[in-house]
Amino acid sequence: MTQAVLAEKLGISDRAVSKWETGKSLPDSGIMLELCDLLKINVNELLSGEKIMADSYDKRAEENLLAMKREMEEKNRQLLRAEYWIVFPAVIAGFALVFVASFVTMPLWLRALLIAFALVMIFTVAFIAVGIEQKAGYYECQNCGHRYVPTYWQTNLAPHYGRTRRMKCPKCGKRSWQKKVLTRED
Repeated sequence: MTQAVLAEKLGISDRAVSKWETGKSLPDSGIMLELCDLLKINVNELLSGEKIMADSYDKRAEENLLAMKREMEEKNRQLLRAEYWIVFPAVIAGFALVFVASFVTMPLWLRALLIAFALVMIFTVAFIAVGIEQKAGYYECQNCGHRYVPTYWQTNLAPHYGRTRRMKCPKCGKRSWQKKVLTRED
């Protein structure tokens, strides 16, 4: 089956299929089952890139799961690093605008406009940063050890220092200072 034929059957571009074949990306999880069905293989074989004999199937499945877990952790780490690269320049630029508006001679309307723009920029970036932090990894309850992903508003409204937030655990129902962790298991 050619890349174009496979792409047409899946309703995607042949460039996406090419990226899979060259190892530049993986198929989206939403089409993996359909792709496996078309190729008459299972997901484990798709992720391994080869037919798997029955005796080594469990070992390969475990290796694939561990590789996917490591990839997810690395993506979460990258997201959290990106959060800093978004927040710090925006906050510094916002404070610089407020500083300029405060000490440079200009009409009052322009001063108010600069300060308003700076505040909108800082708050917008802060909301985006909280969204990144909420999605990347898990929060761990200090009482019961449960790890979970809170809602955006639970994360946004929780008192915090750094990436530790005071929230209510959905499992034990107690409030504690919950640290950000990258993995689901303890």
